[in-house]
Amino acid sequence: MTAEAREAGAPEDPAADGLRPLHIALLTYKGNPFCGGQGVYVRHLSRELARLGHRVEVIGSQPYPVLDEGYDGLSLTELPSLDLYRQPDPFRTPGRGEYRDWIDALEVATMWTGGFPEPLTFSLRARRHLRARRGEFDVVHDNQTLGYGLLGDVGAPLVTTIHHPITVDRQLELDAADGWKRRASVRRWYAFTRMQKRVARRLPSVLTVSGTSQQEIVDHLGVRRDRIHVVHIGADTDLFSPDPSVPVVPGRIVTTSSADVPLKGLVHLVEALAKVRTEHPGAHLVVVGKRPTEGPVAQAMERYGLAGAVEFVKGITDAELVDLVRSAQVACVPSLYEGFSLPAAEAMATGTPLLATTGGAIPEVAGRDGETCLAVPPGDAGALAVGLSRLLADPDLRARLGTAGRERVLRHFTWARAAEGTVARYREEIDRTGIRTVPRTSGRSAHPTGAVPTAPASTAPAVPADTAGAVSAAPADVEGVNSESRATC
Repeated sequence: MTAEAREAGAPEDPAADGLRPLHIALLTYKGNPFCGGQGVYVRHLSRELARLGHRVEVIGSQPYPVLDEGYDGLSLTELPSLDLYRQPDPFRTPGRGEYRDWIDALEVATMWTGGFPEPLTFSLRARRHLRARRGEFDVVHDNQTLGYGLLGDVGAPLVTTIHHPITVDRQLELDAADGWKRRASVRRWYAFTRMQKRVARRLPSVLTVSGTSQQEIVDHLGVRRDRIHVVHIGADTDLFSPDPSVPVVPGRIVTTSSADVPLKGLVHLVEALAKVRTEHPGAHLVVVGKRPTEGPVAQAMERYGLAGAVEFVKGITDAELVDLVRSAQVACVPSLYEGFSLPAAEAMATGTPLLATTGGAIPEVAGRDGETCLAVPPGDAGALAVGLSRLLADPDLRARLGTAGRERVLRHFTWARAAEGTVARYREEIDRTGIRTVPRTSGRSAHPTGAVPTAPASTAPAVPADTAGAVSAAPADVEGVNSESRATC
């Protein structure tokens, strides 16, 4: 239906499930699809929801989400922060004229004390925005903001996705921290997780991406299991697909690692590569991510003399990423923990054989060892080396695993399935609350480009007195920020 028809109050065509289409507010405090999984989730889920006939308004902050074009009813509303972590000037101090209200002041104060303010400050801006537009949305879907601002009335039933508890990342970084100063710095950066834990316990409906994440949410955040629903996400199987015309480069191993942090296990893969090259001198690694200039990975590359055998690529297009994965003899996911692992699903979808650890939910995605992938324990460079050598030496094994991997993704892990499951949860929450939105006909519901003016600054909402704990200091550098909550790529 066109915007003109909606403004005229004409009845809307039913959605794919035969029911009235929903108007969805999809919130994301960080939406870059090339840096961490949150932007990927928002981009693909919003597209598939629109394909099902729903109207999706993505409301996000910097770096703004990138949405697919050409879908009626899919739009972006920019809800700007002060963008304190933007490149090339992260941790910048804004000019006096940039301050708009008390939320901006809170954001800067948090950053000055080393904290990570974005989940809290985005949630406060989002609540103000949503309340000003009460009655326009059937459901509000929060993508792991888990900020105090989303408690209480946001003008529509609330559904929240928690990919996995960030407390897991926090503990892994603490375990790897060298010295008390670094440990104190990590604790202070991740202080916002206390807020997220309190908010999560009060949420009526939580979506997560795997059974492993469901259990972690129960254990780490204290959310009741009956409030948590697993809706698997997946790969864009039209984009990530086999293409025999792309030449496979002998010895090429590809991995995705958007941050040099312990969680991603890249240092173990670099150590494994050094072992593999004693048997396969042509083996080399291409990392989709930023080259570290210091830290464990940089040190390992120097220690083993791998400067010419490890390449980092950043800022590539989707098409270039797909061809890179297709060109590899092996795709590898060396993570110590993943709440789902999109890189695993995407590699399998291209028909590239996968070597992956058993960290977190990766086995739910990758499947059984020897059937759809090769699986090794997390944090074991020797096991990674054995798996890589085995795959590089056996073309028949590569072909068998590649074919089986693609079939598994097509059966279980597609964005179309994810959108259908998400809509079912939307409707359940709407039915549970009994809130029925009467769509407005003012024409404000569609914002295909640019920003929607935010509501005027209002009296500060009640925020727990210990919010200062969520705004306490953080690492002096950004090396330790994880790929979901890190400030920069």
